[in-house]
Amino acid sequence: MESIKYTEYKYIDLGQIGKEILTFWKKKRVFERSVEEREGAKVFTFYEGPPSANGTPGIHHVMARTVKDIFCRYKTMKGYQVKRKGGWDTHGLPVELQVEKELGITKDDIGKKISVADYNQKCREAVMKYKQDWDLLTEQMGYWVDLDNPYMTFEQPYIESVWHLIKRFYDKGLLYKGYTIQPFSPAAGTGLSSHELNQPGCYRMVKDTSIVAQFEVVKTAKSEFLFESYQDIPVFILAWTTTPWTLPANSALAIGNKISYVLIDTFNAYTHKRTQVVMAKDLVSLYFKETESSIEDYKPGDKQIPYEILREFPGKDLVGIDYQQLMPYVPLVKPAFTVVAGDFVTTEEGTGIVHISKTFGSDDYRICVQYGIPGVTVEDSEGKEMPIVDKKGKFVPEITDFAGMYVKNYDNRDESDPNYKSTDVLISIKLKEQNKAFKVEKYEHSYPHCWRTDKPVLYYPLDSWFIKTTAYKEQLVSLNQQVNWKPASTGSGRFGNWLKNLVDWNLSRSRFWGTPLPIWRTEDGAEECCIGSFSELKQAVEESVAKGYMSEPLPDDFDLHRPYVDDVILVSAQGNRMFREPDLIDVWFDSGAMPYAQWHFPFENKEQFDAAFPADYIAEGIDQTRGWFFTLHTIAGMLFDSVAFKNVIANGLVLDKNGNKMSKRLSNTVDPFKTIDQYGADATRWYMISNANPWDNLKHPGSTEEIFRNLTKHLCFLCIVCQYRRLQISSG
Repeated sequence: MESIKYTEYKYIDLGQIGKEILTFWKKKRVFERSVEEREGAKVFTFYEGPPSANGTPGIHHVMARTVKDIFCRYKTMKGYQVKRKGGWDTHGLPVELQVEKELGITKDDIGKKISVADYNQKCREAVMKYKQDWDLLTEQMGYWVDLDNPYMTFEQPYIESVWHLIKRFYDKGLLYKGYTIQPFSPAAGTGLSSHELNQPGCYRMVKDTSIVAQFEVVKTAKSEFLFESYQDIPVFILAWTTTPWTLPANSALAIGNKISYVLIDTFNAYTHKRTQVVMAKDLVSLYFKETESSIEDYKPGDKQIPYEILREFPGKDLVGIDYQQLMPYVPLVKPAFTVVAGDFVTTEEGTGIVHISKTFGSDDYRICVQYGIPGVTVEDSEGKEMPIVDKKGKFVPEITDFAGMYVKNYDNRDESDPNYKSTDVLISIKLKEQNKAFKVEKYEHSYPHCWRTDKPVLYYPLDSWFIKTTAYKEQLVSLNQQVNWKPASTGSGRFGNWLKNLVDWNLSRSRFWGTPLPIWRTEDGAEECCIGSFSELKQAVEESVAKGYMSEPLPDDFDLHRPYVDDVILVSAQGNRMFREPDLIDVWFDSGAMPYAQWHFPFENKEQFDAAFPADYIAEGIDQTRGWFFTLHTIAGMLFDSVAFKNVIANGLVLDKNGNKMSKRLSNTVDPFKTIDQYGADATRWYMISNANPWDNLKHPGSTEEIFRNLTKHLCFLCIVCQYRRLQISSG
């Protein structure tokens, strides 16, 4: 047997070896040939989830791309043709916020300090700012994907395909406009969808000021039974809230019809005034402790406040009772300030009575509409109805004592300052002084934050366009059973439960840089149309020119972005002017449309699309479960009655050695370029893929010495396996 000769190295420079391999691959066009030379072979389709190149890549991207690359290479070695088209996610909030920060402006400055056209041009430039870094990492780590012909979500062909999909939803009656309470980010200046609100880390434990407010009952024939024991002592209905800032907007109280309530004789802990209070019987022990003191023995300052239960009654006896407006800044007419029955009221916490604000809660809005109860609103500068908190998160001037104050800490005040008082605290102090607060304390709970600004979200009344996903809930759940999830628990648990509790998809975004919503309406909203292609828009503009609403046809290179598309006026069937709805669409729709838009389907490349749909395999981080995975699945299921992908790996997060999420703010990130340069791509990939299951979180040691020990150990093992295999082949 001929002896095998090996190159002898005095030391191993893993980074240099990797560079030599990359040079060989590039010179021989190994990746391109691995695809070209399998033309006609069985196809294995992979979808690349589009990253945004407005930020630098991190070590976690090496993990995600390694998981992708392993299976594509394996299938290639098994004889499949595996085309891998790269792509870039180029629209949306991350890009806009970065540009605003660089320019030193806010959303309100757009159109004033900078034109929309100039602003969007800055976004176009910023979104590809770090493309070279991404391309370099992709090449250096040995991730094979076509970067020469990527899809880009801001290009006209891509947008046109997205418009086509939206029109299909519209034609099926699945797109509608509604005025509802939606998650809203004052810091970002836009509404959010439910899947954005449920991105990992959006719900955080916070300590807020909570208050049990006292709503004074109006003595009438309906409420007379509450005054039978003491005619001269006021009766208050107690309602608990963790958002005291919503109390100026209170317009009703909700009880549970079948819940047992009690009337209690006691004293107010802050004013020491004798009072009668109403609350759920099951929750009395949360507020009162047994004491030997009697009502008559009480003295202001006593640690324990005596109480006596005067009577018990069902919740239905409270329905229809009126009470005085708690914070009378904006007067309302009846039937405001009355007690109603709500199916969402429980005795799990609080007082068993819910404070209702029509403008700041979805259940609140629904029950107010049900009973015809008005909301506390004012008129804006244009005479339109608006809530008492503006879209910056500030109280309007009508709320005189707190006018101009942020309802949450949106102005980045130092909360550790001993003199800091939140708006919730200031409201609570005022209510204490007015004998309208029964108990005020800190309460730790989970509260939603914006996925991009990290600032608290408000629930806010918005005019939005929705996709009626609830109409296809059962079908989407059923289609999910056809997908091979790794781990399976993510498919049946996190993703499956999400589908079972589906709400309609809020498609609207009140921003500037993104795919415009292709809907035009008359000013009275009586007529509307949805445009599904550029040729359809051009034809509609020609009709508008003939009518005299537009001066000239659209050129072939017309930019479909704002502000240009905003200037397009169309003609309704009745001959009236139609203006585009000013919203953009959810950027997650952009990425979820990539199976179709990457080919400019259905306008061209139908054969390529048919051959590549659905995907055999996709992989992204667990955070995409309610992001890209959801939008892919929803669009495919609702419009094509199909899954979008057959197999999926939801890989875990890469954490620091203490189990914390890596971030530049915490200075615990790892530079992937330095790691690969020092240890080589093979060892880096092997280390990351072998230290934990792909779907489990991986703790990265951070220390270069520890990394070196681990990488060397893994590389040596890999080399032994490869050399042993080579010996087997050589010996026949």
